[in-house]
Amino acid sequence: MVIRMTEIVLASNNKKKIAELQVILGEALGDKVKVLSLSDIGFTGEIDEYGDTFEQNSLIKASCPAKLGYIGIADDSGLCVDTLKGAPGVYSARYSPEGTDAANRKKLLSELDGTVERDRKAAFVCAVSIVLPENCELTIPEKYQAGAHDAQVAGVYGNRAAVVRGECLGVILDRERGEAGFGYDSLFFSDDLKQTFAEASEREKNRVSHRGRAVRGMAAVMAEIMKGNNLC
Repeated sequence: MVIRMTEIVLASNNKKKIAELQVILGEALGDKVKVLSLSDIGFTGEIDEYGDTFEQNSLIKASCPAKLGYIGIADDSGLCVDTLKGAPGVYSARYSPEGTDAANRKKLLSELDGTVERDRKAAFVCAVSIVLPENCELTIPEKYQAGAHDAQVAGVYGNRAAVVRGECLGVILDRERGEAGFGYDSLFFSDDLKQTFAEASEREKNRVSHRGRAVRGMAAVMAEIMKGNNLC
C-alpha cells in the first residue's frame, strides 16, 4: 500500500495547533497536504509522554498515528529558563500542581521572584517529528533521520522518522503583558519582536516562534521527501 503525502495526522485535537500547522505547511507546500486530527481517525486514547526531551516526546506522539497506518506528525514544546536550569522544560504544560496556564505562569513568576532581568533569559523550544508507518513506501533522507537513541526511546525506526528543532530567544518579564496567545506567552518578551508573544499578532508570532520555525523546517523536509518519491 502506498500512502500519499496529501494527508497527515497531527497527534493532537487542539484546533489552534491544527489550523496553525495547516497554514504553515500550506505556505510551503500549497494544497499538497491536508492535516487531520486524532479524532478524525478515531483515536481517543491518551498518549503517555514519557520522554526526557522534546525530541523524544514528539516522536512518541507522532508514532501513535503511524502505528495505525497513517503518516504521523507531532510537536512537543516548552519554555526553558536559563537560571532555572532549563525548567520548566518538557514539564511546561504541567509545571504547577493545577496544570493550568494561569497556575503555571504564577509558579514561574514565584520561582523567579527577585531575579534581575539579565538572569531571566529564556528560550521557547519546539521539536516537530514525522513518523512513517510500516506500510508506507516513502523514505526519509538520511541527513534528516531521527537520532538512534531518541528513536529507540520512542519505539520507532530511525530511518522512518525525522525531527526538526526550532528555538526563539527572549526574557521572562516580572508581570504579564498582552491578551492574546496562551501558555507563557504573556510573560515571554521576544528578542525578535520586542514585545511579548501575547502582544503580537498571530502572523507576527508565527514568523519568529519556535513552533513556526520548527514546522517550516519540517515542511522543507517533507518537500524533499515528496520530491524524492516523485510526489511533487
